[in-house]
Amino acid sequence: MAPYRQTSDLPQLIPVFPLDGALLLPGGELPLQIFEPRYLNMVDDAMAGDRVIGMIQTRGGSRSRPVLAHVGCLGRITSYAETSDGRYLITLTGLCRFDTGEELDLRLPYRQVRARYDRFGDDLGRDEEAEAGEAARARFATALKRYLNQRELDIDWETANEAPLEALVNSLCMGLPFAPAEKQALLEASNLPARFEVLTTLLEIDASDPDDEPHRLQ
Repeated sequence: MAPYRQTSDLPQLIPVFPLDGALLLPGGELPLQIFEPRYLNMVDDAMAGDRVIGMIQTRGGSRSRPVLAHVGCLGRITSYAETSDGRYLITLTGLCRFDTGEELDLRLPYRQVRARYDRFGDDLGRDEEAEAGEAARARFATALKRYLNQRELDIDWETANEAPLEALVNSLCMGLPFAPAEKQALLEASNLPARFEVLTTLLEIDASDPDDEPHRLQ
C-alpha cells in the first residue's frame, strides 16, 4: 500500500467510477468486475499510474452522464487479475473520502474530477480499536438479527462477536443491500461512531418483529 499518511500525499486529479449501490469505505475492500471498455481503459491507466480510482454514486441527471454525488471514496487497486474473455477482476482498498470538485474535460472515455480531501483527513488515521458501549452493541445486535431474519439472511455470529468494530461496521455497510441513498448516508457519516449509529438506525427501520430475541454481540 502506498504510504498515504496525510491528505497532501493523495492524488488530486482522480478517475471516478460512478456505480450506484456500490459502497467503498476507508479501510474496506471492494471487489469489482470490470467489463465496459471505458472502465477497462480507466483501470489500464490507473495501473500505469497511482493505481487509484474514486468510487462514487450518482444523484440524477441523464443516464449517459449522471450527476455525481458530492462525496465519494478513493480506493487503491490492491488485487488485479484478467480473465480469458478480457474482463478485469480487481479489489479496491478504501483510502480516504473526498468531496467532488471540478470535473475535467480531458477527452477521455471515463470521467475525472479534482478531489478535495480537507474534511476527511481523519480517514488516514482511523482508530481501528474503537469500540461501542454495551447498550449500543446490544441495540445494534437486536436490529441486525431482525433485519437478517426479515430477509432470510444469516451471518457467522461467532465471527461478528469477535470482529473489531470498524471491520464489522465496514463489512455490513458495504455488503448489506441498502438503497443507494442509504449507502450514501453511511459513507457521509462523520466518523466510525456516527456510522455505527446510522447503520443501527437503518437496521431498526426494517425491524418488524418485536418478539425476536436479541442475538447479543459481546
